[in-house]
Amino acid sequence: MKARFLVGVAFGVAYCLAPLAPAHAGNLGGGFLEFVMTGGQMAPRAPAYAAPYGAVRTNHAPSHDMQASLAPPPMSREVSPEFARREVDYPTGRKVGSIVIDTPNHFLYLVTGPGRALRYGIGVGRPGFTWAGHKSITRKAEWPGWTPPSDMLKRLPDLPRHMDGGPENPLGARALYLGSSMYRIHGTNQPWTIGQNVSSGCIRMMNDDVIDLYNRVPVGAPVDVL
Repeated sequence: MKARFLVGVAFGVAYCLAPLAPAHAGNLGGGFLEFVMTGGQMAPRAPAYAAPYGAVRTNHAPSHDMQASLAPPPMSREVSPEFARREVDYPTGRKVGSIVIDTPNHFLYLVTGPGRALRYGIGVGRPGFTWAGHKSITRKAEWPGWTPPSDMLKRLPDLPRHMDGGPENPLGARALYLGSSMYRIHGTNQPWTIGQNVSSGCIRMMNDDVIDLYNRVPVGAPVDVL
């Protein structure tokens, strides 16, 4: 009787301490019982790591709002030095004061003289929203208000119907309107997006850069988008 009691205690202690079996364990469920019955090795317990940042411990996908709230912050909010404003060699037959937007390489050039230009880093349209053509600047605005176009509101119905100009406005400090289109060259409240394909077709610049460009070009300046 005492021997059976001691065996039972040993079995219970060993079972409590035995690692849990993974999904590939045998038919006996793994752990101490399978070890005793088969003479095999006990399967190791998977380490109980904390959930990674943004993980949700549920059996269903999180809502869009939850995903947004749990999304990790950008790895960096620094703009690459290559997108800093600088004067560069730029052989072209375009006249002084012309703007050339090099969409694939994320640069805007302002022709300043024969073979010379000011080069600015820009953000451009994401896939499906890039475009090319010739426009001219038809209007300029300081700290412009923003009214999302109807097609954007269809995609993002939670957007405000209008936002007054200011530091939180997505158009940033200045806007230069292109022709009669809905596109603009404008500043941004997200400067870390410069050098990326992020917009709905507008050309984004850092606020300091768009102010510099705004002060240099008049209404009527030609703009070529490549």
